[in-house]
Amino acid sequence: MTTHTGPINPDEFTTLRITESEDRVLAQLDRPEVRNAIDAIMIAELHNLCGYLEEHPKILILTGTVVESDGADGKGIFASGADIGQLRERRRADALRGINSTAFDRLAKLPMPVIAAVDGYALGGGAELAWAADFRVATTRVKVGQPETNLGIIPAAGALWRLKELAGESIAKELLLTGRILSAQEALEHGLVTSVHEPGELLQAAEALADRIAAQDPLAVQVAKRVFAMPREAHPHVDDLAQAILFESQAKFDRMQAFLDRKKTKEKND
Repeated sequence: MTTHTGPINPDEFTTLRITESEDRVLAQLDRPEVRNAIDAIMIAELHNLCGYLEEHPKILILTGTVVESDGADGKGIFASGADIGQLRERRRADALRGINSTAFDRLAKLPMPVIAAVDGYALGGGAELAWAADFRVATTRVKVGQPETNLGIIPAAGALWRLKELAGESIAKELLLTGRILSAQEALEHGLVTSVHEPGELLQAAEALADRIAAQDPLAVQVAKRVFAMPREAHPHVDDLAQAILFESQAKFDRMQAFLDRKKTKEKND
């Protein structure tokens, strides 16, 4: 596994366009000529990105490509799915390796939250990439679904269980077994996206969400995300252990004291 000692090098990536700041990384899927189809190189680069973020926890914003002529009439593409040309040639051993599922699971388990900023089509593996994120913000022109059974396969990179957790069994079965494609409004109604925006406002909305996360104590956010993912039988014991760790952190004392100071000042001014 690659060990990262400094900022990530954007030149290492060919299918992702990387922009890093102090508390977040923006990763833009960048294969517009094939509608951001997820190929083996993109999977390898997602692993590389995850390796960096596991060593240097930061918020991750995943987004797609806008192919535009004048900045207003662009066509958004998140990811149209797996690269069918490569997928057609994969055999049993490839499926057992969990090529996409391993990368998406690693993405879902990153220390800090992952935000998928989805525009245009998010189908098949592209949808499963979005389901692996902690948050999904969408544009009004989003189309999302799982058409795999029409190709003689199943969505094996998370949709078969994540969709039920996110939206419930009924709509999950409809997407998985009929190939139904949802609009942005339908995805919002079923809780598959958290908000819907005009295309030109998508990244601004994702950055605003990242700002709210970044305003929290990073250690508390990491612990909350990890404990949230624990199985039901682990609670409440794991909650108590996690809280015990946080009760000893300096950030807890500093942030609580700052809260008390602000309250005292407000009461004085009132």
